[in-house]
Amino acid sequence: MYQFPPTLQAAQERLNLVEPKHYAYSRNDLNGAVSYLSPYLTHGFLSVLDVASAMYHRHRLGVQHKFMMELGWREYYQHVHRHWGDAGIATALHAGVLPEAAYGQAFPEDVRHACTGVPVIDQAVYGLYTTGYLHNHARLWLASYLVHLRKVHWRVAADWLYGHLLDGDVASNYLSWQWVAGTGSSKPYLFNADNVEKFAPPAWHSRGTLLDTSYETLDILATNPATLTQAGGRNHLGIDEPRVLNAPPEELGFTAPDAGCVKGRHVWWVHPWALADVPTDLPSDVVVVAAICAEQTQAHPWDERRWQFVAERMAALTPNLWWGSQSALEAVLAQAQTVHTVAHLRLPHMPTVPWQQRPAPRLFRDLDKPCDSFSKWWVQVNKGVRHLQQLVYPIAPRA
Repeated sequence: MYQFPPTLQAAQERLNLVEPKHYAYSRNDLNGAVSYLSPYLTHGFLSVLDVASAMYHRHRLGVQHKFMMELGWREYYQHVHRHWGDAGIATALHAGVLPEAAYGQAFPEDVRHACTGVPVIDQAVYGLYTTGYLHNHARLWLASYLVHLRKVHWRVAADWLYGHLLDGDVASNYLSWQWVAGTGSSKPYLFNADNVEKFAPPAWHSRGTLLDTSYETLDILATNPATLTQAGGRNHLGIDEPRVLNAPPEELGFTAPDAGCVKGRHVWWVHPWALADVPTDLPSDVVVVAAICAEQTQAHPWDERRWQFVAERMAALTPNLWWGSQSALEAVLAQAQTVHTVAHLRLPHMPTVPWQQRPAPRLFRDLDKPCDSFSKWWVQVNKGVRHLQQLVYPIAPRA
């Protein structure tokens, strides 16, 4: 059972266990040597730069190692999000295999309750609900099944998945689903029972189901608007879906923003994507507040496990836990002398706040123009880079 305590110690312990040599050849296996770092990366306990530094110092990893490329995907998705914005990543990047109207807006109840009769799908949903985590290969299988066989619109399914992930990142989630759907890649991602048997334990194997067919047949099914379900599947509900909430549960102790707490003060804002320790170089009289913008969790709600994960870490950093609208947060923070935080694409635009935003730690350089594929981006960001040391310890340009 996957467990992710919301502490820096747990994040560091996960990092210490990473074995990139084993990762390179076993990462596609559901029991392979994956890092389990994603919840800690999404929420800023660790940065990609932190992980790369550890890989360089402990394993002398090369920049072209498979593990480094997987870290690169995270920054590539942020690159796309930065250039195309929220609306850009939430809509199809280009036409898919079928017209948009061919995909439904309703989420299938048998998938929601893990009773499709297709073991790989039911196991994936059960694991998601009980741990808040899903192996990347299982995410691909689940996404492919929903989009190409059940004909669920990728955005509908992506929003459902995001609500139950501890590591849910809007950019990575939407763009990964588009990669599977074929609206963000050159072809749809398909899989069959053979593929499941190669990489998953026996409980996931799906012989005798609609997946027990050839890739040629699956391609025909994906390009046909017909919706497919498993004949003879279970007809009772297998598991209840955990509650997804757009506001924090009352017992977590969030309150409305309090101007009296920050008026005329230096502030460090702890937000959900920057849950590392408070920096030591802040003004000595800094007041620490942890705040979540209501519009963001209303647009992309979390289940109770993720609310607990974020709130527990925030409470370890400060007793000042706030949840409020963007306008309410801006009205209060605008009264501070300065507001320090780590920049992030999910931070709301609040122009009247006296910001002192620190750039988010990055491993790869930013590009002025958007790249429409990971391979193009990877080539660009690695121009002139021969060793990982050059990225971990970049040389500042001369004045």
